[in-house]
Amino acid sequence: MTEPVATTRRPDEAQFTPGPRTVRAFGHVLANTAVANVTSSYLWWALTFWAYLETRSVLATAIIGGSYMLLVAALGVVFGVIVDRLKKKAVMVLSSLVTLTTYLLAGALYLSFPESVLVNWGGPWFWVFAGVILVGGVVENMRNIALSTTVTLLVPADRRDRANGLVGAVQGIAFMVTSVFSGLSIGLLGMGWTVVIAIVATGAALIHLLFVPIPERGVAHVEGEAAKSIGFRGVIPAVVAVPGLLALILFSTFNNLVGGVFMALMDPYGLTLFSVEMWGIVLGVTSIGFILGGGLVAKFGLGKNPVRTLLLVNVGIALLGMTFAIREWWWLYALGVLVFMCLMPIAEAAEQTIVQRVVPFEKQGRVFGFAASMESAAAPVSSFLVGPLAQFWLIPFMNSQPGRDSFGWLLGPGEARGIALAFVGASLVLLVVVLLAFVSPPYRRLSAAYEAAPPPLAADAAEPPSGVRSDPAAHAGASAHAASAGGATEPA
Repeated sequence: MTEPVATTRRPDEAQFTPGPRTVRAFGHVLANTAVANVTSSYLWWALTFWAYLETRSVLATAIIGGSYMLLVAALGVVFGVIVDRLKKKAVMVLSSLVTLTTYLLAGALYLSFPESVLVNWGGPWFWVFAGVILVGGVVENMRNIALSTTVTLLVPADRRDRANGLVGAVQGIAFMVTSVFSGLSIGLLGMGWTVVIAIVATGAALIHLLFVPIPERGVAHVEGEAAKSIGFRGVIPAVVAVPGLLALILFSTFNNLVGGVFMALMDPYGLTLFSVEMWGIVLGVTSIGFILGGGLVAKFGLGKNPVRTLLLVNVGIALLGMTFAIREWWWLYALGVLVFMCLMPIAEAAEQTIVQRVVPFEKQGRVFGFAASMESAAAPVSSFLVGPLAQFWLIPFMNSQPGRDSFGWLLGPGEARGIALAFVGASLVLLVVVLLAFVSPPYRRLSAAYEAAPPPLAADAAEPPSGVRSDPAAHAGASAHAASAGGATEPA
């Protein structure tokens, strides 16, 4: 399947560099991950819609969304270390197996109890049912971390920002499909058949994955670490070794703190303006923004300084959040969601491109996992806070005469003005923080580090860096940075 680089070393030390075949392999990986993400998102969105429609509780949906982010935060570093310790295909197969198991368990629960029991969010079985679906969705994040590292593994360095844009575009397609079909599925088929569809699709994706090639020649790891251990050594040093990278992760963490407000309230606000079927269709249509944003990155890249691009995108998100719910007009909200979805893949591609450039390949999994943990830890905090705050204070306040007198000039009349007030307040805080970040020393240091850093050595390294070797159990004698490549290559 692969061709060795012409060198004088022994055949088992032959090096491989990203080339046409590895890029094609990346396309297969991306397509398969898209199928898996479609299925996971389909069931997750359906659960959120179903929970709100059956309980009419913003608090219940906030707890579900916050629990998802909390588990991502708790397991992000673990997932990242697993990605670094195993071959990338093995990680993806493991993720699919766990997800399929949880969905089968959810199906068994649905058959075991009347739906009236499962929809009682004050009882235990609602949370058990939601919890097993949640676990399946969380484990899917391990696969996405592996996908981020395969960009470094399989794509030439000068095309990685564009590859990250393609990832965003494919995720947008997945979001478009799932948001439409989740709403229609809950509205027309109900939760039971929705779970059945998810089980079948997950099984099909797993079978397909077994035939997807990911050219790898071993598992790169740091000298002195046990090849099979799942520890956390090197996570913090890998982050703090890059000037400004920790500040970037902390900024993204705060950004997610504000984003938790949106996570908790966007669906309830949308379901106030639209029926569940129509809201699913609106999400599907507006998710074209994901495709547009990812496509723009794939076409034009992120510019000389992705750090600046990331902050500019967050300025846009803050201004958007202050305006898209300022009146209870369905077209204004839909347009705002469209622009929001266009900006998100640009921000995600910028962050991934920065990490892929400044962090050595053998530590990228744990750094991506650490970033996911830190950033995701913030969202549950705000989600758990804003759910009760909106349910018991903001919504009643804005429906009262004092509330209308205080903020009616800004937000106008309507049923969901309390949610709109939460959007405006959170976005104003985000705008202030982003503007401060632009003038901060960490911004300048990380920008300089990105500009000065050579492209990260992965499969295209002729010699391994000091202190790094391949796992002899995976491929004896191969250098660590050549450990994961394959396909058509050029001489070292």
